[in-house]
Amino acid sequence: MSVAIKNTGFFAGKTVFITGASRGIGKEIALKLAKDGANIVVAAKTATAHPKLPGTIYTAAAEIEKAGGHALPCVVDVRDEAAVKAAVDAAVKKFGGIDILINNASAISLTNTEDTDMKRYDLMHSINTRGTYLLTKTCLPYLKKGKNPHVLNISPPLDMEAKWFGPHVGYTMAKFGMSMCVLGHHEEFRPYGIAVNALWPLTAIWTSAMEFLSHGGDSAGNRKASIMADSAYAILSKDSKKFTGNFLIDEELLQTQGITNFEQYECVPGSSLIPDFFVPEKSFAPRFGSSKL
Repeated sequence: MSVAIKNTGFFAGKTVFITGASRGIGKEIALKLAKDGANIVVAAKTATAHPKLPGTIYTAAAEIEKAGGHALPCVVDVRDEAAVKAAVDAAVKKFGGIDILINNASAISLTNTEDTDMKRYDLMHSINTRGTYLLTKTCLPYLKKGKNPHVLNISPPLDMEAKWFGPHVGYTMAKFGMSMCVLGHHEEFRPYGIAVNALWPLTAIWTSAMEFLSHGGDSAGNRKASIMADSAYAILSKDSKKFTGNFLIDEELLQTQGITNFEQYECVPGSSLIPDFFVPEKSFAPRFGSSKL
């Protein structure tokens, strides 16, 4: 039975810029890469601890250093062009360049049109779509010079089913905007040998934010963020000139890497798994039956 993706040292000395890396999936990916000795730019807004959500850019940086990496914590609101440029400049000054960009920062509101105020709509589109575009644009000159350069967006496959739009069209548009960046940028950047791919979880992922939103609810049916970290490690290890333009589901990708034990990623082993939003029926149904979403 195959175990999780093993660290090989592939990312030693490489510089990885990760948005939303102070907690959750972003931090988990950072820690996985840090074990190889990577340089991690922790770009997020959280400079002071939220009263109910643990973690700041500084505590994340300390964990990264402890794991074996080198960290640069940067206070960044991905909507702020000046702040983004300053963080990218700081990363280049400290580490000499940028090899990998992970667009993980995102905002969510699962509300219908009538209940979505325009401030929330603008927030989602400014962070998800515009933020991803802005970070990619700003990092591009350095990615062109990077070693095996990759852009990885934590965004879903472009499954254009009405069921994904009807309940929360504002959020879906904003999240699919990140995936449309993959669709366009992978082709635009092909001449530079820069890979651009999307990664999305098959199931719900349990994070401190999920716990907060569920008011301390049960993690059963969720998987750990480590499955996304292992998946990201596998993607970013691939030849950037050849592996690009893919919309990847974590479990499907790991199966191609020889992973067969997925219970190791379950918060409550054996519980009935909850499919994530935007997962095509063909991905979830073969192992778990109809998603019913």
